[in-house]
Amino acid sequence: MSETYSIPGPLQPFVTDKSIVVRSPGRINLIGEHTDYNDGFVLPAAIDKAVYVVIEKNEDDIIVLHSTDFNETVEYVLTDIKPVFGHWSTYILGVADQLKQRSYTIGGFKLSVYGDVPLGAGLSSSAAIECATAFALNELFELGIQRKELSLVAQKAEHEFAGVKCGIMDQFASLFGKKNNVIRLDCRSLEYEYFPLELGACKLVLFDTQVKHSLASSEYNVRRSQCEAGVAAIQQKYPAIKSLRDVSLQMINECLDPADIVYRRCKYVAEEITRLQEGCEDLLRGDLPAFGKKMYGTHEGLSKDYEVSCPELDFLVEAVKAKPAVIGARMMGGGFGGCTINIIKEDAVEMLIDDLVSEYAGKMQKELKYYMVNTENGTSIIKN
Repeated sequence: MSETYSIPGPLQPFVTDKSIVVRSPGRINLIGEHTDYNDGFVLPAAIDKAVYVVIEKNEDDIIVLHSTDFNETVEYVLTDIKPVFGHWSTYILGVADQLKQRSYTIGGFKLSVYGDVPLGAGLSSSAAIECATAFALNELFELGIQRKELSLVAQKAEHEFAGVKCGIMDQFASLFGKKNNVIRLDCRSLEYEYFPLELGACKLVLFDTQVKHSLASSEYNVRRSQCEAGVAAIQQKYPAIKSLRDVSLQMINECLDPADIVYRRCKYVAEEITRLQEGCEDLLRGDLPAFGKKMYGTHEGLSKDYEVSCPELDFLVEAVKAKPAVIGARMMGGGFGGCTINIIKEDAVEMLIDDLVSEYAGKMQKELKYYMVNTENGTSIIKN
């Protein structure tokens, strides 16, 4: 099904009558951070910032990739795909490699990519590239792969080629997004349910610290290992436990030492899974203030117990906490930089932005960027 989105100007010179154009959005996550790789729940939504690819077949086994953002063209041989660490092409190559590993037949192709998802802001530009590529290759070579498997292909590409053991949330949200809704995704079963995000007279505003989360990849893997260590300790008394999804606070208090760092990591995850479930009930009732309080609770846990925040993120949340116009705020994404996500009353947005930009420059000596985002539909073809 084609959607009525426009092809971005930078990609139009690459479109021919043989092209397929695919749009794949970035994502926000309202609540449920670092729960995905613990088999918990997440509550993301696709947004109106996206990655676009133009793709067509190449007659030989050569992959030609072009980035309009970097003004760079690179070529690879289909039979000899390897990661190019730190390079934008790695996300595309990883997807092609995963399709080959799953015994899907693909040939050479030409792909041009453009995106307006801010890089390093925690909006999952990498997942958007992976999902756009997977969706485009699926269409181009008529592979017949369903969205759920495409999300797993994209996730595995991130694991094996980008070296980040991410959970499934980013890719799933990019592929399954639905306008004016969030997705409650069970990261164990991949069962999902849409919940209405009725903002009324409020807006979603992201404040970008301008701190690139360079620690996020390595520390992400450390946090994952710490969670696994906690599960292993709890399994000694409760052998049926498979992940932190199955663990209660009582079990954590019984089996782990409160003075140990692993205790704090596990405590945060258990509390966050509960917060998310209760937050979905808030959304069903249309109770944004109750939901907003849970966002503040998430930030507190991420900052103090999970320790993935940074001074800039903490400052931005503390700066809005006492303002009645701000319904809820928290850091979003892997951590150590990127954005805070805020629900703000629409009539106060402009003044609050002006104040915060000034305060942030004074206290942090950095420019504060901000993005207004809306929920949007997931990955789709915009021209075939």
